[in-house]
Formats: sequence, structure tokens, C-alpha cells
Amino acid sequence: MDIVQDDDLAQSFGLARRRHAELCRQNQMFNARNRILGGDKKTWDIQVCDQKIREATEKARHETFAAELRHNDKTMCALESREQRGRRGLRRALVDFQRGSQRPETRREFDLSDPLARKAELPARQLDSDVRNTVSGLQRFLGEDLSCQERRRFQQEQNREWALQQRRAREQARADQKRAEELYTETRLQFDQTAKDLQNQELAARKAVCTAVKEFNKMQALESAERRSLEKKQEQEADLAQIASLLRGDLLSEDPQQAASSFGPHRVVPDRWKGMSQDQLGHIRLVQQQQMQEKMRLQEEERQRDEDWDRQRVEKARADLLCERLQRRQQRLLRRALDGSNRSLAAEQRLQRQYMKEVCTNQASDDFFTQFNTRSR
Repeated sequence: MDIVQDDDLAQSFGLARRRHAELCRQNQMFNARNRILGGDKKTWDIQVCDQKIREATEKARHETFAAELRHNDKTMCALESREQRGRRGLRRALVDFQRGSQRPETRREFDLSDPLARKAELPARQLDSDVRNTVSGLQRFLGEDLSCQERRRFQQEQNREWALQQRRAREQARADQKRAEELYTETRLQFDQTAKDLQNQELAARKAVCTAVKEFNKMQALESAERRSLEKKQEQEADLAQIASLLRGDLLSEDPQQAASSFGPHRVVPDRWKGMSQDQLGHIRLVQQQQMQEKMRLQEEERQRDEDWDRQRVEKARADLLCERLQRRQQRLLRRALDGSNRSLAAEQRLQRQYMKEVCTNQASDDFFTQFNTRSR
């Protein structure tokens, strides 16, 4: 009996939990504000709070691990220091034992590795004529005789003498170079003095040339002034002669023949032409009147052509208006026919509905349509 009650309670609890979840989901789905936001803000806040709690827990755990690591590092450092001190003490004790109890001279094979054994033996040779110095012994080489100290002293004296000779040679070369430099300086001073004298002579010659050129230019200026005055006088006389010839010639007269050109009677000389005659002016006026009449004729033709175009445009507009009226009339007829067809179809549809009401008695009410969109799934 208790088991049955527990199952009923579990089922009731599950049903209540599902209903609560369905109500929460409906609130989320049918709430316009949450639907516009695109999510559940309370759930987001709970998630953010949970995330912060997890971050704080993770941070505390890391800090605990870090403190434990620091403690372990300190312990390891202390153990390593203790181990190093023990190793150093062991090495020191081992070295002291070897120095005190295991000296090299107490070994049995010390005579084979004694570093001072060669000092107790006889030298390889005592004289250069020692009988032990055989050829195959390789105990005496060139330059390794016993008198090498004396020979080295002699060589040092010889090198010193050679160094003195080289020093004297360098001093002599330095003196020769100094004497050559002094000679070069004296020669250069002589050359500079000679160049200065030549420059002074050149300046004096230039001054003399400049003076001569100045005198020549003055003479040329006087001659040019006299020549200009003479040319001016000749030009004035030529101008007076030209004025007199113009006054006595055909240029200032009214003779029209003096403007005739040698290239034909229809051409004139521009600088001698005195204007057109009365016959020429009358011919020009006649031509102008003819041109005015021709222009008036062209304007009249243009006006007639514009009137024809306006008449044609009016006729075309009238034809377009008549065509548009005809189209409207046809559209009204088509609309009337379409309205009649629609009325007949509406009547047939009403008859069909009445027939369906009589045949199908089980029709859906308004409550049938209100049950939709009431759940979240």
C-alpha cells in the first residue's frame, strides 16, 4: 500500500513539475518583451550568478593550490639545502681521510709514479763530450750545447750593435729629409717671389691696356655722336622732302584712279582708297533690299510650315482622345461583364454554402479555433 502511494506521489510530483515547466515556457514564449529580447533574462541572470560563483570557487581553489605549492617549494628548498650540506661534509671528511691515511708515498707502486724520481737521477749529460750522449740517444741537438749562455750573450751584443747602426741610419735619413724639406721651402719661396713679380707686371700691363681701351672707346663715342647727328639731319631733310611730295602728289587729292590696283579693276590699294562712289553705294543698297525681301519670304514659308505642324498636332491629339474614349468604353463593357460573372459566381457560392449547411450538420464553432496557439510546443 505504501508503494502504491509513493508511486502516486511521484506521478503527481512529476505532473506538477511538468505543468510548472509548461507554464514557465508559456510565459517565456507568449511574453512580448521576452520574445523581443530573444531570451529569458531571469535565466540569464541566474546563469551569470552561477558563472561568478564558479569563477570565485575556481579562484579560491587556485589560490589554495598556489599556497600549497609555495609551502612545498619552501620544504623542498630546505631539504635540498640540508642534502647539499650533508654532501659537502661527506666530501670534506673523505678528503681529510685521503690526506691523512691514503698518502701517495705509502703505496707500493709509488716509485713508478714518483714525480721527484727524476730529480734524484743523474743528469742526461754533464759535458758536451759525455760518452753517454750517443747519436741514437738524442740528448744533444744543434744550439743546445753547454756554452749556449755565452753564445746568447754574443748574439745579444751583435743585435744591440745592429740596432745602433739602424738607429744611426734612421737619424741620417731624417736629417737628409729635413735638409731636402728646407731646400724645397727655399725653392718654393723663390717661385712665389717670381710669381708675385710676374703678377705685378701683368697688373701694370692690364692697367695700360685699360687706359688705351678707355681712350679708344671715348674716340668711338665721339664719332658715334657725330654720325648720329648727321643721320638725324639727313632724316629730317628726307622727312621734309616726303611731306612736300605728299602735298604735291595724288595721295591727298580726291582722284579715285590713284587707288586702282594693278591686279584688276575689282581690287584697290588700301592706303590710297578714299571710299566708295555713289554708284557703288546704290548697288550695295539694292542688294540689301533684295536680301531683306528674300528673308521675309523665308520667314513666311517658316510660318506656313509651323501652322501645318500645329494643325497636324491638333488632329493627332483629337484622334488620340477619340481612341482613349473608345478604350474606356470597352473597359466599362468588360467590367460590366466581369461584374455579372462575379454575381453569378457569388450566387452559386451561397447556394453551395446553404447546401453544405443542410448536408454537414457538424460544423466547427469558435471554440474550436481558440484552442490553437495555447501551448508552447
